[in-house]
Amino acid sequence: MSLRKAWKSCANVLGVGALCLVAASCASPGWTEAPVPYIGPAQPDPERQSTGSIARPSTSRSSIPATQTPAPPDGALEITVGDAILLALENNPALSVERLTPLIRETVEGEERAVFDPTLQAGASASRERVRAPSRTTGAITDTRTSRTEASLGISEFFPTGTDVSIALTTDRDWSMLYSDQHATRVGFTVTQALMRGAGLEVNLASLRQARLDSLSSRYELRGFAEALVADVETTYWNHALARRRIDIFEQSLELAEKQFAETRERVEVGTLAETELAAAQAEMALRKEALIDARSNLAAIRLRLVRLLGVPGDGLWERDVVLKNEPAVPDAKLDDVDAHIAVAQRMRTDLNQARLSAQRGDLELVKTKNGLLPQMDLFISLGKTGYADSFGASVRGLDAESYDVSAGIDLEFPVGNRRAQSRHRRAVLTRGQIEQSIQNLNQLVQMDVRSAYIEVHRASEQIAATEATRRFQEEKLRAETEKFRVGKSTSLLVAQAQRDLVDSRISEIQAVVNYLNSLVDLFRLEGSLLERRGISAPGREPAPMPSAPDRPID
Repeated sequence: MSLRKAWKSCANVLGVGALCLVAASCASPGWTEAPVPYIGPAQPDPERQSTGSIARPSTSRSSIPATQTPAPPDGALEITVGDAILLALENNPALSVERLTPLIRETVEGEERAVFDPTLQAGASASRERVRAPSRTTGAITDTRTSRTEASLGISEFFPTGTDVSIALTTDRDWSMLYSDQHATRVGFTVTQALMRGAGLEVNLASLRQARLDSLSSRYELRGFAEALVADVETTYWNHALARRRIDIFEQSLELAEKQFAETRERVEVGTLAETELAAAQAEMALRKEALIDARSNLAAIRLRLVRLLGVPGDGLWERDVVLKNEPAVPDAKLDDVDAHIAVAQRMRTDLNQARLSAQRGDLELVKTKNGLLPQMDLFISLGKTGYADSFGASVRGLDAESYDVSAGIDLEFPVGNRRAQSRHRRAVLTRGQIEQSIQNLNQLVQMDVRSAYIEVHRASEQIAATEATRRFQEEKLRAETEKFRVGKSTSLLVAQAQRDLVDSRISEIQAVVNYLNSLVDLFRLEGSLLERRGISAPGREPAPMPSAPDRPID
């Protein structure tokens, strides 16, 4: 095969390559804008439910209903605990802000992906020169004028293998008073391949993979925020119910204290009791009023917190009353053994999954810094063909002539000592080891959290029966003390003390139920299954893969 035919074959290949690069530049880069992360009621997943990967769900009255009760535009807000959770997931302003974080992180993915996108390049320039100088032959002053026009068009792309490919078409026109127009048109193809530093898919894709890990981590972060919000809504809901019950109890106790004061005053007036007995009854009545004032203030503060969490749109948010449709009651929930809850936590805790992703990110950083220890050695090959003529068209046709240029070589660069790269690699190794130790520490903290919450659930459960028994005994004690007072064998002070004890026992009884409900919420939050148990779908459902072991630090 002649050199001319070989060059024609090469030119055909270059043309096909140029078309491919142009097509690649117009094609989608494989990265599209992600939708806003969905957080809301999940569709039933029988296949997942049958696996038993989550410890058996709670069947309490706090389960999320399938549909949301719409909130009225104004007036009292009547909601169940499920409605409260769904309203918060839809309207809470802090969650709305947090939803944008994964979308912001995903823009970094697009930025890193753009490194491998084709780049179109074009340019044009023109210059003109006038020179007045003595002639070397005659010594006379001559006026010489020249002009030059240049234009270029090309496309280049960097591939993850460490290969940089570019195709360019350049043309220039030279004109002078001393000679006629000269046109030169060149088509060239250049390939540069990294042989050491920057070579291979692993190192060139590391930054893109790190950006994807950061995006995934932000989704776990969003899930953790949503889980904390749901827990906050539930506990605030039950604390609101407790505050209302406290007001009811204090109102009833105040009414009882007023009746006791009235009865004491009547007996003082008829002379069966000394007037000093009135002081104890009056003091008890004043104490009940103080407690009622504090209870109402506490309810108002909890109501503000609840409506803030719900974030219901509309005017008069802070003035709207909240009517709870669910009353605190002991749920029909059976816990598994603590080891099962710990296993769930090690799969679903968002902070643990984020730590694992951080370890994977550290592995990729090790790949980058380890590659940075190598010398920069690039192999380049450049093929070109130039046509010369007195017009542009003729210069293009001149590309078919038997002329060409080829250049090839190797560029080598290596900093003396390479201390910067070594410091970066050592920092990456030490940081990766630190992350590994932090994961081990976090595993222990997760186990401690779950075990402590598990103990608290059992303590709160046992307190319910104990406080119920105490309340019954206090009722009997007050009844007996009241009968003794009526027959003159007791005093107003003892009756008041029995009344206070009964009030405290009634509050302790409802407090025990609320504590039990809140302790269940806290346990499910700490094991990372609260959203699943409440039927809420959110990003970060699947556990992050376990990271590999780090390398040893270099000396």
